[in-house]
Amino acid sequence: MSEYNFDYLDELEAEAIHILREVAGQFEKPALLFSGGKDSITLVRLAEKAFRPGKFPFPLVHIDTGHNFEETIKYRDEMVARIGEKLIIGSVQQSINEGKAIEQTGKNASRNALQTVTLLDTILEHKFDACIGGARRDEEKARAKERIFSVRDEFGQWDPKRQRPELWNIYNGKIHKGENVRVFPISNWTELDVWNYIRRENIALPSIYFAHQRDCITRNGQLMAASPFLNMDDDDIVVSKKVRFRTVGDMSCTAAVESDADLIDDIIQEISESKISERGARMDDKVSEAAMEDRKKGGYF
Repeated sequence: MSEYNFDYLDELEAEAIHILREVAGQFEKPALLFSGGKDSITLVRLAEKAFRPGKFPFPLVHIDTGHNFEETIKYRDEMVARIGEKLIIGSVQQSINEGKAIEQTGKNASRNALQTVTLLDTILEHKFDACIGGARRDEEKARAKERIFSVRDEFGQWDPKRQRPELWNIYNGKIHKGENVRVFPISNWTELDVWNYIRRENIALPSIYFAHQRDCITRNGQLMAASPFLNMDDDDIVVSKKVRFRTVGDMSCTAAVESDADLIDDIIQEISESKISERGARMDDKVSEAAMEDRKKGGYF
């Protein structure tokens, strides 16, 4: 009998499945935060491996800015119909209508930061005690400070000084009333790990991850998909470019990269040679040196 080849992707997968099962065992009302991006899509595949043939022990939760890529929403709805799991949608537009969030104004206005208000309200409404997310430590320095089980206080806020030690893969999910935990099963993965896993598992993705022709404008040195969400004016010149997106978020803050990579092997090669991180295409991270950490302290993903 030949020996099973247990490679590094198997190790990462096994760790993530273990974490997902720990969440199911330790928490009463967990949820999986689903953005329609490659990382949350990978989490769904891992959850299938962790819990099938049973149902997931948690719903999927999408915080909808109302300014999403059409391709992402189409993918979300088709995926939910295929896997037969519950989807809860938190609406940023509803938060704005209720006066809980204030729409930004100006040329660089974005709804991305407003997601925090909607997320915290959704957690409170459904009494979630753990929210599983697809953040990875290689993405950004603030995310590198996270533990896999990251406690949020009763106001949903994160204090990096209150992080708990995690020794020998022992995860402490004990919380006080009103607190909740953000859980990051793929913390130890890199962008390339995710893409290699997607290739191995033959996971379908929204089409915007692959090179395609798109009307774009240049804003703050970045290529942005031409959209009414961008508050475009006469200075914005629309040009057709062959682009793809390395990360998926609100259309008002997610930049594209010029690319001919329309196959997954080409994307992996392109990422291997890139000197810019995937978060380099997120305008919201460029507000300040500590933009992500400030948002996380306020309750962001």
